[in-house]
Amino acid sequence: MPVAGFSLKVIIVTFEENRMTLRVPVNKAASSGLRKLASEALMNEALDVLRGRARIKRTMWSRRAQEYEQKINSGDPLAIAEVVRDLHRNAGQPDQSFSERQIYEQALDRLAAELAAIDRTDKATAAEKLQGVLKSG
Repeated sequence: MPVAGFSLKVIIVTFEENRMTLRVPVNKAASSGLRKLASEALMNEALDVLRGRARIKRTMWSRRAQEYEQKINSGDPLAIAEVVRDLHRNAGQPDQSFSERQIYEQALDRLAAELAAIDRTDKATAAEKLQGVLKSG
């Protein structure tokens, strides 16, 4: 890709859902936070995490919400699966706050997107698979 008269090798990432294309110079990929897709083995570990018991700390919600956001933004499927697992137990219950539901859906969406890419399917199918795993756990 020519930029200012120089030839630049870039990695092109397309986000169909948002109609967005990201171009990251190859030499900046690691420092920009770009990583390879998770392996099937790592995703299977994440699915095992979903089957586990919720571990909800007894700290204030604002502190837990901050920790959940950090886990989601880390991009680590295991950390994201922990957020989904911990917040799933209260999903749809009247005592669940709006922000709790938002964080849960954000984590579920992020994990489903990665699973869809690994399984070569769409995000809705991947989300259904994740919901099935959560119900079986």
